[in-house]
Amino acid sequence: MDSTLDTPTHPWLLPRSTAPDRERCYLTVQQVGKTYATRNGDVHAVERADFDIDEGDFVSLVGPSGCGKSTLMSMIGGLELPTAGRIAVDGRAVDGPRRDFGYVFQDATLLPWKSVLENVLFPIRTQKRVLADHLPEAERLLKLTGLWDFRDKRPAELSGGMRQRVAICRGLVNDPRLLMMDEPFSALDAITRDDMNLMLAQLWDQVHKTAVFITHSIREAVFLSDRVLVMNARPSRIVADIRVPFERPRRAQMQEHPLFNEICAFVREKIHEAHDSRRADAR
Repeated sequence: MDSTLDTPTHPWLLPRSTAPDRERCYLTVQQVGKTYATRNGDVHAVERADFDIDEGDFVSLVGPSGCGKSTLMSMIGGLELPTAGRIAVDGRAVDGPRRDFGYVFQDATLLPWKSVLENVLFPIRTQKRVLADHLPEAERLLKLTGLWDFRDKRPAELSGGMRQRVAICRGLVNDPRLLMMDEPFSALDAITRDDMNLMLAQLWDQVHKTAVFITHSIREAVFLSDRVLVMNARPSRIVADIRVPFERPRRAQMQEHPLFNEICAFVREKIHEAHDSRRADAR
């Protein structure tokens, strides 16, 4: 089965979500599925997810609630195993968590008794690496995210947005090949979330990592990403692949551009179609 999508009606809409030579891609998700066995029968969370990601791309997954975005990310990160298909990073199958991956979740989950700097370095300690080797990178990240003056503070002394900045620094401190972010800004107020989007876009110009990002905000996805993958309702698959046609660095004014709003409207329509399809199937 191929991964051909609907016939492109816009120049930024890709005709397929896979590369011609999949073996050369950095991240490959090949016909991946996930089924959970429950007392009431099998639940098909993800079905035939099929796409490739080039190294250095920032890719967002969007779709209706419960469509399997977090499940798919967990499989990419090795936190869960697929029941069908194959996931590979740099040609190597993902069969568990990897030391060269970074993770950022909705809750910052900082250790309350440790300082900001100690929280950022915590993965280095748990992986039994030499702290001194990674201290310069931790300090650089804190400076890039505006947290340097707060490096000795405890999490309780920080705002929600600042705690999420710490979590992002922690996810990047081990110089990961792949960073996965699962709705890291969803609990923040609108103004703080806008600020965090700008911060992350600016940070990305400095760190140049490959990222998979989950969000329910269409505008956030389009603003931050090189590509946006749209998933339909559970059991989910990729129904649209958008190459965002804006150069970096990203500026806040980009969100006022007619093309930006056109892309957001297209994504919104695709998600609404997924909602309508789910309601029709439930009848």
